[in-house]
Amino acid sequence: MATSPASFSDIGKRAKDLLTKDYNFDHKYSLSLQGSSGLGLIATGLKRDQIFVGDINTLYKSGKTTVDVKVDTYSNVSTKVILSDILPSTKAAFSFKIPDHKSGKLDVQYIHPHAAIDSSIGLNPNPLLELSAAIGSKDLSLGAEVGFDTASANFTKYNAGIGMNRPDYSASVLLTDKGQLLKASYVHLVNPVNGTTVGAEMSHRLNTNENSFAIGSSYALDQLTVVKTRFSDNGKVAMLCQREWRPKSLVTLSAEYDSKASNAAPKLGLALSLKP
Repeated sequence: MATSPASFSDIGKRAKDLLTKDYNFDHKYSLSLQGSSGLGLIATGLKRDQIFVGDINTLYKSGKTTVDVKVDTYSNVSTKVILSDILPSTKAAFSFKIPDHKSGKLDVQYIHPHAAIDSSIGLNPNPLLELSAAIGSKDLSLGAEVGFDTASANFTKYNAGIGMNRPDYSASVLLTDKGQLLKASYVHLVNPVNGTTVGAEMSHRLNTNENSFAIGSSYALDQLTVVKTRFSDNGKVAMLCQREWRPKSLVTLSAEYDSKASNAAPKLGLALSLKP
């Protein structure tokens, strides 16, 4: 039986995760609690300079229905209701924010053995429409996405890409930013034993002929500790060390140095994730 292709948003995801995931240069804390009745609670706090913001997220699962409610520091309430298998291979999500009465949105996802389709429509008089689709398999997929603003009758985005995923490598080519930015990425698993992985992403802006690149790596010191590095053409060098100090609880230290701003102090970050 053929496996379903990755969705369009998954094209190039392994390279993006290698280069950006878990890097954090602020102070971030999260506490996750999961009850046996399907009710979960996640509290998150972020300290940036002298400003502290946070939110409390409540998640309830019952059968094929998931209700997600989030309240942030400014008393904004975000709600999402997810219904799985409302039709064969189809999932729908309805979301809205209070007090923003124009924030309602309906998302529908359909997964076929040879296609993955995601659609979104704003629930207001002048909705934003978005559609993405990918065809192929988990090993090789070709996809595109488009966004259209009915209020201005303009396209907000149109992107396309192709991706190849194998257990030991991943490669992708994406044409984004309304056809103005060409990005190519490659990730290779060098050593499956210790998880040594290297990857790179190169970008070329067609309208200005500007080029940029980033190189990253990941290495497992042991079963509980991972070290990542990143170097960009803009002179910034970053590194993180993540330790699972107890089951499912992580502490992550990140640092970034800008070689072109020698007078600026390196950025340091701490992220603590607790899951009792």
